[in-house]
Amino acid sequence: MVLVSDAYTTIPATFETPLQEKVYQTLQELDMAFQRVETDEVITMEDCQQINERLDMEMVKTLFLCNRQKTNFYLFVTCGDKPFKSKEFSQALEIARVSFASAEQMASMLGTKIGAATIFSGLLKEADKVQLVLDKAVCEQEYYGCSDGTTTGYLKLKTEDVLQKFLPYVKRQPKIIEV
Repeated sequence: MVLVSDAYTTIPATFETPLQEKVYQTLQELDMAFQRVETDEVITMEDCQQINERLDMEMVKTLFLCNRQKTNFYLFVTCGDKPFKSKEFSQALEIARVSFASAEQMASMLGTKIGAATIFSGLLKEADKVQLVLDKAVCEQEYYGCSDGTTTGYLKLKTEDVLQKFLPYVKRQPKIIEV
């Protein structure tokens, strides 16, 4: 069982990672409203159910993928309840099949560990080599729920703010696909 605290609209008292600190600094700088919850460590989408209930929304699923040669990397954001099918993803991008990138690559390029992949890794220079890919269904949701860069902090934001404030701020143009 995952313990979830009440929703807050303030930043954490201390930060677990440099990325987490950058996330909250950026939210303040861009004047992006948010709610957050603190939890025990959350890794799976099943663990996210209590977070969904507490924040009254659905968490996105964020996957870190790469090609066989490990030269092209993709951060794919889709609906949390949607199964990932490598073949459909690859066909939508017209690329060879992909697989999951390693935990080491995730740490070095995204500044996170497994279970904490987030669109906010776009704040890091190391993530410049990663193509951001968004499921069209995510873009159509009112709220965007994601990790704050840790496996213990989760955010509820307006999807419109993520698309119109955050992505332009980090100068990222996502590829939007239907799968």
